[in-house]
Amino acid sequence: MTVTLPPDYRPSDDEPFMNDLQREYFRQKLLSWRQELLRESEETLEHLQEGGLQEPDLADRASAEMDRTLELRTRDRARKLISKIDAALERLTNGTYGYCEETGEPITLRRLEARPIATLSIEAQERHERMERTHRSD
Repeated sequence: MTVTLPPDYRPSDDEPFMNDLQREYFRQKLLSWRQELLRESEETLEHLQEGGLQEPDLADRASAEMDRTLELRTRDRARKLISKIDAALERLTNGTYGYCEETGEPITLRRLEARPIATLSIEAQERHERMERTHRSD
């Protein structure tokens, strides 16, 4: 079944949670975000391949190396984010998207709008972060 979104559609609390329109809205949002990350990744790769020149000055060489390191770190974060987007798209397919992995309760639309890859409700996320801080070894 194909769902066509109105151009100005925004999910609303007034409609049934994770109806066809909401699922399609978040699917498009996730696919768009994924495409943007892939495009940026390709640009980073092209930039890194261009940067094969050796800088004669030691300070310039160190600066160029720091830039490359930062770009690689950013690219690694994007790779991990793409993996989370793929997992969210899978949850959309199997019908679990938008529901908290811990409680099974709906994740608020505001949270999904801000963080479409969210797997926990705000309350469950806060509990998780408190537990992390409590059990973190400093």
